[in-house]
Amino acid sequence: LLESQSDDDPPLTSHSSSIPPAAAAARSTLWLKISSALFYAVSSFLIMVVNKSVLTSYMFPSFQMVAFGQMLTTVIVLYCGKHLGVVSFPDLEANTFSQLSPLPFITVANMIFGLGGTKELSLPMFTMLRRFSILMTMVAEYWVLNVRQKLSVKISVGLMIFGAIIAALSDLGFNLHGYVFVLLSDFLTAANGVYTKKILGNNKTMGKYGLMFYCSLFMVPFSAAGVLLSGDLWLVIKFPLWSDPVFFIEFLMTCSMGFVLTYSVILCTEHNSALTTTIMGCLKNILVTYLGMFFIGGDYIFSTTNFIGISMSVVGSILYSYVTFKPEGPRNKGMAATVRI
Repeated sequence: LLESQSDDDPPLTSHSSSIPPAAAAARSTLWLKISSALFYAVSSFLIMVVNKSVLTSYMFPSFQMVAFGQMLTTVIVLYCGKHLGVVSFPDLEANTFSQLSPLPFITVANMIFGLGGTKELSLPMFTMLRRFSILMTMVAEYWVLNVRQKLSVKISVGLMIFGAIIAALSDLGFNLHGYVFVLLSDFLTAANGVYTKKILGNNKTMGKYGLMFYCSLFMVPFSAAGVLLSGDLWLVIKFPLWSDPVFFIEFLMTCSMGFVLTYSVILCTEHNSALTTTIMGCLKNILVTYLGMFFIGGDYIFSTTNFIGISMSVVGSILYSYVTFKPEGPRNKGMAATVRI
């Protein structure tokens, strides 16, 4: 119908035409920022709950096998999607691996250590130790992307970290392996977010689907080798609950949510900063933290100091979400741009 209007006809008017194009674009951009961040937070929450159920409640013996299943699912889904015309990304070339390096290694290591930490620690302590990924991301953004955060962001991050330290010092269920796994995952999360942002900015043809597909494709053989060399394959084969339909459905959900989470991370990082992606993962932990104390996992040991530290870290998360997503005035917008560049 729009084609039937000639140049001589009066322009069509509507209420939306009164909105300046710049304001409409800013509104659209803000919506993309918030919706992609919320999508990541929900995905991250769901996969953490399902992973914890499979690895702790059902005592599945191999977090490496879970990581392998998540990567293999990502490869299969995107391969089928490309051939069905649902998604598109470049074909494999001789220089594809070098274009993405070191991101594939960072991705698989982050996945394995994150799952290992989930298995070894209670959810409240796991989520608190994940706060350190925020500080590491701020440092990585500064050195790799030359991004400097404003003072209010630094204060909110400092509150999160301080609360996490208090909670960790009073952790009655201390587990050295779990702490090492999570802190390594924190470092790798920071590196993953920053390099994802860098590659998406420098390589427009690869896109988020190509990034997901090739990172998983290149790391599937390494992950399979890890399962074989560690002896986990035999433990997985002997696992007695494969015939339990509830467990089997949860295991399939874990593998599927790995794909959804990877997509949500890249989407959120594409529309926001790497730091925002990291902190949205911690914001969703507000819900996970308190659910984990009473309902999920059943392995949290309560202490007053630990609870206070956790709550301080939660307040810092809420403060960060406010200073990041609140609308900026015209004067502040220009100042913020000079600070962030």
